[in-house]
Amino acid sequence: MPDIRIDPFPSPDEFAALWAAAWDGAEAPDFARILPRSLVHLGAYHEGRLVGFVNVAWDGGVHAFLLDTTVHPDLRQQGIATQLVMEATRIARERGAEWLHVDFEPHLTGFYRACGFRPTEAGLIRLT
Repeated sequence: MPDIRIDPFPSPDEFAALWAAAWDGAEAPDFARILPRSLVHLGAYHEGRLVGFVNVAWDGGVHAFLLDTTVHPDLRQQGIATQLVMEATRIARERGAEWLHVDFEPHLTGFYRACGFRPTEAGLIRLT
C-alpha cells in the first residue's frame, strides 16, 4: 500500500505526471496557487512517486469540499482512493469542518457511497 502523506505540496512535475496518466493527458491545475488555501490535501506515494491525490477546499467555516480525487491508472482498484478519501474526511473533521461535500460523475456513485457520502439536492451554474 502506498504511503499517505498529509499536506505534501507535490511539485508541478509530480502533478503533471500524475494528471497526464490519470486524466487522459490533461494538464494539471496550478496547485501552487490552490493548495495554500486548502483545508488539507493528501498525496499517495509509491516508491517515491506521486500515485494518488485528493484536495479538501473549504469556506473558512464549517463546509469543506472534496476535490480532485485521483489515482494513477496502473494502481487503481487497490483501495488507494478509498484510503485517501477516508483520511481526508478524518483530517477535515479534526480541522473543524462539520460538512464535507463532493460532486462526482454518476459512475462514481457506488465509490462515494461506500466512503460514507449520501445523496443531496444541489444546484449548479456553469460559468464558462
